[in-house]
Amino acid sequence: MIVADGGVLDDVVSTIGRLLFRYRSELAPFTSSVMLFLAAAVIHVKHPAWWPYIAGATVVLVVVVVTTGIPFRLDRRSERVYGGAASAFAGFWLAAATRVGPWQDPMPTTLGVCALVAALPWWTHRRRRMRVAVDRSIRAWPDVADAVGLPGSRILSAVVDFWGWRARISLRPGQTAADVVAHIPAIESGLGTRAGAVRVEADPAHAGRCIVQVLATDPHAKPVPWSGPSVRSVSDLITLGVFEDGSPVQVSVLRRNGLVGGVVGSGKSGVLNVILANLAACPDVVLWGIDLKGGMELRPWASCLDRLATTPAEAAAMLRDAVRVVEARAQAMGHGFARVWEPSPENPALVIVVDEYAELVENAPGAAEAADSLARRGRAVAATLLAATQRPTQQAMGNGAVRSQMDVRICLRVRERRDADLILGQGMLAAGWLAHTLDAPGKFLISAEGHDQPKRARAYLLIDDDVRREAARCAPIRPSLDGPSANDLGAPLDDASEVVDAELVDESTDPESTLWAALSESPDEGHSVPELMMITGMGRTWIYDRLQNHANANRAVQVSRGRWRATEPNRQHPAA
Repeated sequence: MIVADGGVLDDVVSTIGRLLFRYRSELAPFTSSVMLFLAAAVIHVKHPAWWPYIAGATVVLVVVVVTTGIPFRLDRRSERVYGGAASAFAGFWLAAATRVGPWQDPMPTTLGVCALVAALPWWTHRRRRMRVAVDRSIRAWPDVADAVGLPGSRILSAVVDFWGWRARISLRPGQTAADVVAHIPAIESGLGTRAGAVRVEADPAHAGRCIVQVLATDPHAKPVPWSGPSVRSVSDLITLGVFEDGSPVQVSVLRRNGLVGGVVGSGKSGVLNVILANLAACPDVVLWGIDLKGGMELRPWASCLDRLATTPAEAAAMLRDAVRVVEARAQAMGHGFARVWEPSPENPALVIVVDEYAELVENAPGAAEAADSLARRGRAVAATLLAATQRPTQQAMGNGAVRSQMDVRICLRVRERRDADLILGQGMLAAGWLAHTLDAPGKFLISAEGHDQPKRARAYLLIDDDVRREAARCAPIRPSLDGPSANDLGAPLDDASEVVDAELVDESTDPESTLWAALSESPDEGHSVPELMMITGMGRTWIYDRLQNHANANRAVQVSRGRWRATEPNRQHPAA
């Protein structure tokens, strides 16, 4: 509006004009009523016989709006009903006013009352208010960009979604999405949003553009309830939770090692529960678990776990057994000329879940080397490792290649900004993976195949009753190890044969001496693991742990799958 200088009236008119334009969305019901009144006055004077055509057109418009949302682009049923009702009132009032005149009672009163009634949903509708906010943000962006250190950037397009709005921004030459990430707190201040409301993603189509999302409300303010397993085979994609846009978080654990990291109370155990609940429903995967907190986290899944280690010795023996499974499967595949192990109920995949991996490395000597070997060689034979820990430093991960072999990275809340790089990979923090801003248990960022943008998600919540129900339901379908793997670890025993007859155990000697005597005096074909269990009175894990120690010291050798004896210099041959 161009006005002359120096007059109070000009200032008043200019101010009123700016206010009318600024609040044009809020005033739309009254503006529409005025335009409808003027249109009725003109048509009544010039074409009063048109009222039947107006009524017929109104019927057609209402049907189209309610059924399709066209021409107002209404995609929700409630919005279409509102649009249809408003169109019906406007059309039929216009037809009546054309017939009798808009100034005849009760036409003006009817128009005013109905306009006010229709205005109430319009004023309170979230999407309309959000569109107004977006429009104002677009107009204010040049000033905001200059203030926050992004001069020259401009908004190319903006759309309103359920939780807020998102805009595609063109940056000044030389700037990238990383520069925008560094200014997120300033952008939140400039736009007047709540802290933590702005998300930034790189535009995959252009390095000089980015996508900025503003969330009016947190879509993950409440936990996401568990709805049941999403897979029936380990080859399927597991659904861990939902992203902020409502899309599912899907990831594959077949032939992919995984790392789950975050501080205490961030929800690592909850993520493990989601993964276990899905894998337990798959009859083509064997689950082993390591929980050095006495089984506190994984014991509820004991009925679905083929093996559960709760002590450092058991954990080290389990990982060494996993390496033997890898070797046995590789040998079987070599004889069959197969390149990959295809999981099935008869030949299942093997997934080892480790809670608090750093405790395992610190307290179980030899476990780190076995885990490293498993992570490097287990891909082709479908034997994978899933580790959870707080800070996966190189030392905490055993100074090996385990961390570098983790294809799936799930990062929950961290205490220090740099920990995001430890879990997700070097440079991820600068790229916008702001794990330190996650503010509730179960919220996470995921880096995996198909997930290369820092999109926040929240894992499903399994309460204790859900865990017990899923464990009881899935226990009957759990498979056993395949033939080559089971043979290499020793033939499985029936429940009755696991109980050692106390009369067969010589209590005058300790188990260590009894085991060594059995190995030294064994025949050429050696003793099987079940036989050694019967002789010593000890369990399978204890036997394997001692056998591995003797083998590392060159005192014992595995003659064939599952059969052991002392090496030749240590054998005691019976006198001729």
